[in-house]
Parts: sequence; structure tokens; C-alpha cells
Amino acid sequence: MVLVMLGTQNNSFVRLLEEVQKCIDNKIINDDVIVQAGNTKFKTKDMKLYKIMSAKKLVEYINQADFVICHGGVGSIVTALKQNKKVIAVARQKKYNEHVNDHQMQIVEAFTAQGFIKGITEVRDLEKAIKELPEFEPIKFVSNNEHILGIIEDFIDNN
Repeated sequence: MVLVMLGTQNNSFVRLLEEVQKCIDNKIINDDVIVQAGNTKFKTKDMKLYKIMSAKKLVEYINQADFVICHGGVGSIVTALKQNKKVIAVARQKKYNEHVNDHQMQIVEAFTAQGFIKGITEVRDLEKAIKELPEFEPIKFVSNNEHILGIIEDFIDNN
């Protein structure tokens, strides 16, 4: 099973679900796909969409998932990493009206640079990321606020 988490932002992230659908259609994803869609509306017969789910239910799905695809929100990324899941994170972008700014690009870049996730900024790279995931060995994530802040500060200081 694959879990897709889009967070709870007011803006849609249909662009990512369209790419997930392409991966299903092209047999890149052959498993069941569960989506925590938030405010993203999407019609599909191939994915089971939930607008929102409880934190308990979300963790249950994360634990069942072979891997997680999520938006570039820190909460979604960290929630999956805490469950020791391989994560592909896709940044929402301002130019597509998916967020108010491009901070998710910086978040995805920072977590990717540290080796925690497979991060992508363009949805067209999703297929490649999925194909590379079996060989990807993420760095074990240790959850603490100082560590996360350090990652983000290092990224900001070096860019």
C-alpha cells in the first residue's frame, strides 16, 4: 500500500494526485493507494481519498504503507519518518497557487540534503523517485526540535 499525504492547507495539490494517477496508469504503482487529501478535490477510481483523518488513523496507514508520498510540509514528513518509512516529498509551489510562498521547496531540499527523504520539486520526477526508492537507504531520523531547526538553519545559512 502507498499512502499519499497532502496536509491540511487551504490550497489544492491536484498536480501531485494527477501524477500519482499517471504512475498507477503506467503500472509504476501497483498497490492500493490511500490519500489524505485535505482540501484537494480529485476524481479517481484507483485511489481511496479521505479529506482528513485522525492522527491515530493516519499513523495506522503510515505503518501499513510500503512508502509514503507527501507534500513538503514538515509535519507530514516528520510523521512518516518517525514511523521509519521511506518518504518521497514533493514541494507545493507558489507559482501553481499551491501555497503562499515556496518555503516547502526549502524544506524538501533540507531534508533531502540530510539524507532523510527522497525529495522532488517537480511532480514529473515522481516516477523516477519511485523507481529509485528500493535502493534508497535513508538516514535514520531522530526526532527533536533542535535537530530539525539545525537542519533548516544549516540550509538557510548555506544558501
